[in-house]
Amino acid sequence: MAALAVPEVMGYTKIAGMPVVTGLYTILIPTALFALFGSSRHLVVGADSATSAIMAAGLVGLATTESPEYVAYAGILALLTAVFLIVARMIKLGFLADFLSRTVLIGFLTGVGIQVAIGQISEMLGISGGENGSVQKLANDFQHLGQTNLWTLGISIAVLVIIIGSRMKSKKMPGPLIAVIGAIAASYFLDFASHGVSVLGVVPGGLPNLGLPTGAPLTPTILGQLAATAFSIFVVILAQSAATSRAYATRYSENFSENIDLIGLGLANVGAGLSATFVVNGSPTKTQMVDSAGGRSQLSTLTTSVIVLIVLLFLTKPLAYIPNAVLASVVFLIGVELVDIEGMHKILAQRPAEFWVALITTAVVVFIGVEQGILLAMVLSILIHTRHGYKPKNSVLKVNNAGLFKAAPVSSHAQVVPGLMVYRFNHSMYYANAEFFTQEVLDQVNQAAPPLSWLCIDGIAIDEVDFSAAATLAEMVHLLRERNVKLVLTEIDDNVRAELDRSEVTELIGEDAIFDTLEDVVDAYRKANLSK
Repeated sequence: MAALAVPEVMGYTKIAGMPVVTGLYTILIPTALFALFGSSRHLVVGADSATSAIMAAGLVGLATTESPEYVAYAGILALLTAVFLIVARMIKLGFLADFLSRTVLIGFLTGVGIQVAIGQISEMLGISGGENGSVQKLANDFQHLGQTNLWTLGISIAVLVIIIGSRMKSKKMPGPLIAVIGAIAASYFLDFASHGVSVLGVVPGGLPNLGLPTGAPLTPTILGQLAATAFSIFVVILAQSAATSRAYATRYSENFSENIDLIGLGLANVGAGLSATFVVNGSPTKTQMVDSAGGRSQLSTLTTSVIVLIVLLFLTKPLAYIPNAVLASVVFLIGVELVDIEGMHKILAQRPAEFWVALITTAVVVFIGVEQGILLAMVLSILIHTRHGYKPKNSVLKVNNAGLFKAAPVSSHAQVVPGLMVYRFNHSMYYANAEFFTQEVLDQVNQAAPPLSWLCIDGIAIDEVDFSAAATLAEMVHLLRERNVKLVLTEIDDNVRAELDRSEVTELIGEDAIFDTLEDVVDAYRKANLSK
């Protein structure tokens, strides 16, 4: 993790407009704080491309990049972001992560992987990078393909061969670490820089100065601008960190608390603000780094912080020799690993409709941006849930040869006994499916043969009836009475019964029309017919 993340976070400082060494600070105190106070066993917190870009855009015009004033504003921004995260914990906004289905998570991580991989190609070839956006970057790479530096390309290929070869030999071999150390040695002895190979250059050592950010004017106008930027960053952190945590918790069948993670993320950004660095976020790429190396707990990231401490104190000089192509090649492979082709294929095979949701999420992440992709993923997840609840797969019950109740498709119009139909509604009843319920019930009544005398709603799967659905039930009572059909209920949960009582539906239907079991309904129906 340290061997790969150290150079990666240095790259993020260029996006953020911060001094190079501040990138190392992001994986020192902030990373350790989340490891100690967060919930996720896998999420790695550090500098991130999305939040770095938002930060840079928000600080435009306030100070010169890399200046002391700029660094101070970055620290204030991190502290404001921490305030939003902690307030979000207090009002329990962590539940928003529950609106990310596994389908969109696979699409999200696949999109992040493609975006990350495309972003590394120019560095691997030794050509100038393109503008923001995966499509623009890829187009730029093709346009400048003839300018490829062969030394840089050779280094990139060597790194890929070392990493992939070591994994084929044994997954326990630290291929990336071998590649990084080998590249430093080769760069030192062969003087890669003289052959046009881009290297990191001088990296200052030492520990960050701890304390509140100072040295930058803070007027109400500036504070308002910083707060608006901090809120944008907060939204991205909330969504991206939750998406990554949930993805890895799902992969290993583990639990995690979104709300505890918010505290961990908040404290991590407090640490960033007090240690002269910039906002940190849950990172899909760093999390994948640790995961692919076999890390299964936050002990990995605590170890990383200790190694970064040692690097800052004693080993910054060797880092200057690392070719940027080495770092790009390592991150390129991390991006490729995030592309879940197997998962996408499984969705296509099992749920074709949901495959398009995953594909759209992937496309938005790749072509528009990570933060937009995450927000879309949340919206699409809600739409998937709404779609399932809008038209639930209901059934009618029939009696099989063994005399037991068995569910049958509503299209069968089956009756338990002549004149009695039991209709099972397989979802909570709410405003969106109330009209569907009305149409399906009336269809059953109109097409019943012989004509119905009783229609029983089996509520075993109904866990809630909202105001609109209760009103619909009341209307259904009148509609059925006009057709000389009695509406009865069975298997009603106590909470649902309380909702029906408050809505006066129980009074309208009648206490004697609500039964505990299906057997009670059949017995009462037969007795009613005998009395006739």
